[in-house]
Amino acid sequence: MEAFDRVQAARAKGRATGTDFIRNIFDDFMEMHGDRRFGDDKAVVAGIARLNGMPVTVVALERGHDTKEKLFRNFGMAHPEGYRKALRQMKLAEKFHRPVICFVDTAGAYCGIAAEERGQGQAIAENLMEMMTLKTPVLSVFVGEGGSGGALGLAVADEVWMLENAVYSVISPEGCASILWKDSAKVKEAAACLHMTAEDLLRFGVIEKIIPEGRNDFEEVYRILKADLYDTLVRNGRLPMEELLEKRYNRFRRMGAEGL
Repeated sequence: MEAFDRVQAARAKGRATGTDFIRNIFDDFMEMHGDRRFGDDKAVVAGIARLNGMPVTVVALERGHDTKEKLFRNFGMAHPEGYRKALRQMKLAEKFHRPVICFVDTAGAYCGIAAEERGQGQAIAENLMEMMTLKTPVLSVFVGEGGSGGALGLAVADEVWMLENAVYSVISPEGCASILWKDSAKVKEAAACLHMTAEDLLRFGVIEKIIPEGRNDFEEVYRILKADLYDTLVRNGRLPMEELLEKRYNRFRRMGAEGL
């Protein structure tokens, strides 16, 4: 598949969203609300659950399924309070020694005036800084679209995985085409230039694993993720904390050096 075909697959109607992954992979999920500063962002679903009996913290960017839910979830574009809610849950996970799992699916952080007034850039920057030194295993999975800092705000992790048809980029193909060529018809060329597919990002060392997808059937994806997430978190949880944090830091220091 060409890069833009992957983009369309990541955006496809009926594709599983963050809450679908939570419901089908974890047991006893209990959602937590609010950032304790402003309000509760419905684009971010966060809480505690069990993964094969292991207590974990789960954070997901949720874009919704139908029109009503998409509007309720702001199409998965989080406000500052969404990132602060996520970070609040991560810090609680650190306190109680729970691993953190993030599911990323967003075109980007919400760029409205109110979000900027409430410190959108600062909220994302705080997540990047705090997640880099979070003293518990962290794993992020891109399940659909991964756009710009909105996606990166939940992707500073020990490992980052992507579904086969997920994408991850600094900008959307449409935005790139409008900036570079001033022509929206160049969207396919832009998608190819951005190297935003899972195969590209695995080659560059941006991600560690690609999860294969079936034909509109995510049951196998859920099964694979449930097993692999558990095994990886158990393995990382056995590492001395200093070693885990050093590996996380070095992961980002060497990013992009591979595949050049």
